[in-house]
Amino acid sequence: MDNQQPYPLPENEARRLQALYTYAIMDTLPEAVFDDVVALASSICGTPIALISLLDSDRQWFKAKVGIEVEQTARSEAFCSHAIMHPEDVFVVPDAERDERFKCNPLVEGEPHIRFYAGASILTPDGYALGTVCAIDREPRELTHSQQTSLALLARLVGHLLDSRWVWREETGGASTAG
Repeated sequence: MDNQQPYPLPENEARRLQALYTYAIMDTLPEAVFDDVVALASSICGTPIALISLLDSDRQWFKAKVGIEVEQTARSEAFCSHAIMHPEDVFVVPDAERDERFKCNPLVEGEPHIRFYAGASILTPDGYALGTVCAIDREPRELTHSQQTSLALLARLVGHLLDSRWVWREETGGASTAG
């Protein structure tokens, strides 16, 4: 095995992680508003799986999920790690089994048998990509332009929700919902 990083890292990774931790969102309890976002993403994209995936230094953790039971996966397996490299675009993998970056990924070869992935980056006001709102299927597929736009809008909404949540905590001294 070579010593190459198993996934790409943004040039601003240290500041991105600092921004993520500032929000105190990792490992918090489920919240209906975020559950609603993934339900919408699944419905809009016609996929059985949708996630709000947040990336820390070694894992992707799911703030909200539909169609999957696990709470997190290793960052080295995260399609999301690739998606945040170009946060201005919706990152689409039409068929993971035919994509050199992912065909040997444990999440493709085993559960949940990912074949299709589309992720839109969740951005802070300063432009740091914290993770994605993503839609996943066990079958290859494409998204329409309208579906991609809707996924990007949902990711932008999550960014606003996180920012509003952070501002509320700062203004009120409110406790985190971490559980």
